[in-house]
Amino acid sequence: MFKRILIANRGEIAIRVIRACHELGIESVAVFSEADSESLHVRLADEAVCIGPPAPRDSYLDVSNVVSAAIITGCDAIHPGYGLLSEVANFAEVCEQCQIKFIGPPPSCIAALGDKAVARELVRRAGVPTIPGSKGVIASEKEALRFAHRHGFPIMIKAVSGGGGRGVRRVYAEEEMARAFSTAQVEAEAAFGDASIYLEKYIERGRHIEVQLLGDSHGNLIHLGERDCTCQTSRYQKMVEEAPSFALTPAIREQICDAAIRAGQAAGYENAGTVEFLLDENGSFYFLEMNTRLQVEHPVTEMVTGIDLVRLQILIAAGEHLPLTQDSVTLRGHSIECRVTAEDPDHKFTPTAGQVKNYLPPGGPGVRVDSFLYSGYTVAPYYDSMVAKIIVWDNTRDAAINRMLRALRETEVQGIKTSIPFLQRALSDPRFRSGDFDLHFVPSLLNQD
Repeated sequence: MFKRILIANRGEIAIRVIRACHELGIESVAVFSEADSESLHVRLADEAVCIGPPAPRDSYLDVSNVVSAAIITGCDAIHPGYGLLSEVANFAEVCEQCQIKFIGPPPSCIAALGDKAVARELVRRAGVPTIPGSKGVIASEKEALRFAHRHGFPIMIKAVSGGGGRGVRRVYAEEEMARAFSTAQVEAEAAFGDASIYLEKYIERGRHIEVQLLGDSHGNLIHLGERDCTCQTSRYQKMVEEAPSFALTPAIREQICDAAIRAGQAAGYENAGTVEFLLDENGSFYFLEMNTRLQVEHPVTEMVTGIDLVRLQILIAAGEHLPLTQDSVTLRGHSIECRVTAEDPDHKFTPTAGQVKNYLPPGGPGVRVDSFLYSGYTVAPYYDSMVAKIIVWDNTRDAAINRMLRALRETEVQGIKTSIPFLQRALSDPRFRSGDFDLHFVPSLLNQD
């Protein structure tokens, strides 16, 4: 087992990993930028190292600084969390070269699945349904138009690298192509250092379903059921996630989870990963991508399975066998997660950095809060705007919605604006409560403002 793990991240996910380390008797080392010196993850870790100025590229994204911090503090493993360096194959390779275990899949797996065009071809050969799309990178607007004329509008322009909705554009008509194509390329280059673009046919009334996988280095691979991440903005920023999905019949659930296993097997997957699908209104589903890391929304899976994903990530990376079989995984009840962001919903979700005058998280049965906030903490303007995740569990979906609304009412974050009012509105909407919604649900609420 590892003696010391460096957490190459910040905020609530860094705290989540630190807690898992301490429960396993492993020492934790935090890294932080100059802007994060007073952050909670720095306080909770056994040791902390400053790795640079506030800008992520000069600190959290600086591979040499992060790996150097691990070496000088005697760490034998690095957990990347999510975002930042978590899906950078070169970072995992450097860890290996320095004889530091990267807690995640092998670098070759990250590289293959990080290229969406390559990943889609890989899973297609394994019999996983894929959305009609380009066979490789699209180099020009003219090529994109030929694809659109062959498959029909609307289409999706997507960055080959990265995720999080960056470098993604929907195109409904020929006259929109030039601007959308160039904008997606520029955004992809800025976010991922790679302007490569590919295309997919756009499914109009879709739902976003993802399946959690766990695999060890001994050939064992299982799924932990699905999550529904349909509540997201038009820029693909998720706001509410739940498990299990209300949209799946038992038959479709079995099919989509089996497809996820085939995708993972085709990639030779190890550690925690997520296969994302688009479900259409007829019950057909299509592979979107595979995320080679822990997901922000992993707590809802933990709540319905009782399985600690971060603990298992560490054990798998240490070479242990999965302590679970597929038959031993059972799903119980319903869980919902709301992402609380430091944004002003009354002004187009403008980020609201500043000092938190008072912070009161919710509590009670079936309520979990993953956050790095505390009274007096200053939210910096340099990073992702998510400041907390509120997760609830109850026996039924309707009861879980009621519990979440109660938890949101209890939550106080004074000094900055947050997304809580919008989250309350979304969960109270009849469409959400009935489960009859698709990817247009959140944009439609935003357009009513």
